[in-house]
Amino acid sequence: MKQKSIKELLIQQITKNLGLQIEDMLQLCNQIEKLLNEKERVMIAIDGNSAAGKTTLAILLQSIFECNLIHVDEFFLKVEQRTEQRLSMPGGNVDYERFQYEVLNQISRNKPFYYRPYDCGSQTLSKPILVQPCPLNIVEGVYSMHPHFGDIYDLKIFLSLDADEQKRRIFKRNGQEKFERFINEWIPMENKYFEAYQIKSKCDRVFE
Repeated sequence: MKQKSIKELLIQQITKNLGLQIEDMLQLCNQIEKLLNEKERVMIAIDGNSAAGKTTLAILLQSIFECNLIHVDEFFLKVEQRTEQRLSMPGGNVDYERFQYEVLNQISRNKPFYYRPYDCGSQTLSKPILVQPCPLNIVEGVYSMHPHFGDIYDLKIFLSLDADEQKRRIFKRNGQEKFERFINEWIPMENKYFEAYQIKSKCDRVFE
């Protein structure tokens, strides 16, 4: 753990409006460090609302700890998988089967492996990414706690924010066209998943 850089990183992140306090981050870092001292391999999930800061938090933790960081939004469904039946399922718009096979099963084997991110722009699988074995593995994104994966995480984190702030951030980040899709399509899907599986209540740490 890079002790001398923690304070600087925390202050930097707070100025980016993540909404977390230094004390909260220090407690989280201490908890992760304790897990690393107790276990050979640690799995962390960061789930929560769109635009709540999941990716930002994950990258911050990656800056503090040596770890693998894998984004669930690299595993959205391919076009041919997006059937009405599949999309009607809570959490059904992510390819959790491929994520299980290509990532989670491989991490448990403690050997190098490759996975192929899905590129939503080209709607194709991108070039393979190499993942080396590491004591700490962070899975970030909505649907990272899908029940298909089972009870695999040592620490589950949920980030949330109110609807008005979520809209403001999404519009600023994604622009008008994608804003409409978030509001009318993606956020209702996420909320359906959160509610169906009671994701927030199952988390060890909730940041609001």
